[in-house]
Amino acid sequence: MQVLHMNKGAGETSYATNSTVQTNIISTAKPVTEEAILDIFNHVLPESVGIADLGCSSGPNTLLVVSEILNVIYAKWQQLGRPCSPEFRVYLNDLIGNDFNNVFGSLPAFYNKLKEEKGSEFGPCFISGAPGSFYGRVFPSKSLHFVHSSSSLHWLSQVPPGLASKDGRGSWNKGKIYISKTSPDCVLEAYSSQFQKDWSVFLKSRAEEIVGGGRMVLSFMGRRSTDPRSKESCYQWELLARALMSMVSEGLIEEKKVDSFNAPYYAPSPEEVKFGIYKEGSFILDRLEMFEIDWDGGDGDGDNYDATPTSSTLSNGARVAKTIRAVVESMLESHFGGDVMDGLFQRYGEMVGNHLAKTRAKYTNLVISLARKV
Repeated sequence: MQVLHMNKGAGETSYATNSTVQTNIISTAKPVTEEAILDIFNHVLPESVGIADLGCSSGPNTLLVVSEILNVIYAKWQQLGRPCSPEFRVYLNDLIGNDFNNVFGSLPAFYNKLKEEKGSEFGPCFISGAPGSFYGRVFPSKSLHFVHSSSSLHWLSQVPPGLASKDGRGSWNKGKIYISKTSPDCVLEAYSSQFQKDWSVFLKSRAEEIVGGGRMVLSFMGRRSTDPRSKESCYQWELLARALMSMVSEGLIEEKKVDSFNAPYYAPSPEEVKFGIYKEGSFILDRLEMFEIDWDGGDGDGDNYDATPTSSTLSNGARVAKTIRAVVESMLESHFGGDVMDGLFQRYGEMVGNHLAKTRAKYTNLVISLARKV
């Protein structure tokens, strides 16, 4: 069984220290989030507002999201001339291995800041943890008005079944850890099928928990192309597989270990996302947008590259490797062992640096806004 949680604490390889890409995604999706929240309260003004952040992780991004949501709602109440804001019930959800202690430790300072900035007319605000998989029910029926999730729904509930060869002794995806340009059709079908199954369960579960007219804003990795083998959706995994196989060639990792590892990840196309929404039927798709984020967390300006890696591109490669390590190390360590992690991500950083010397690599991100049917 695979372990999945962001690297804990605030050290050099922690998620808290290496989450600039995710911060940029939250920032880029902010206008869609604000629009969805305002639409809710154009129609209803509840005394108690239920808010959930799914896949909240830990570190600065967690309470950044909460703060932005509260700010929008509070500003709306002031605009309407309400004497005080509603009561806020904020639920932070992630898997049980998440570093909730880090989040809870930062709450006193967060509450004090709210009080200083907004005064006694704000709140009260109750923030609590809700550990568990969002591929299933997490909250009571009709308890939520707004659900947010960023950089989480590309993670599947499990590795897709059917990736092992028919004799049970090998893999249809030898030498790879995700979809690649050489993956056979059966690998693509296994991943696509698992995504649609998980997506349906996610939507069905949230439909039970969100009030009629409530909203969701979800942003996650995706792809523009209809082909899952496209570079935009899988090349970061291709380079990680190459780093692993380079360690196999030196006898540092067993080849069968690589063959038996597959990432529980899928970057869907807009068509796949829409299909699942219409099939499940509980939500109206209000907006679906795509945007790009640089692998190294930059702003995407400039497109001039030298064919030879420079100290700058190699440094960017190391930074990308730290970002990826903060996210996937728990899975890799549980499968390959912790003693090879430093060497693996050093190799990976060098490969990414070489790649960045030739092109500006970007993630494609989808952001969707959904309204619960009344």
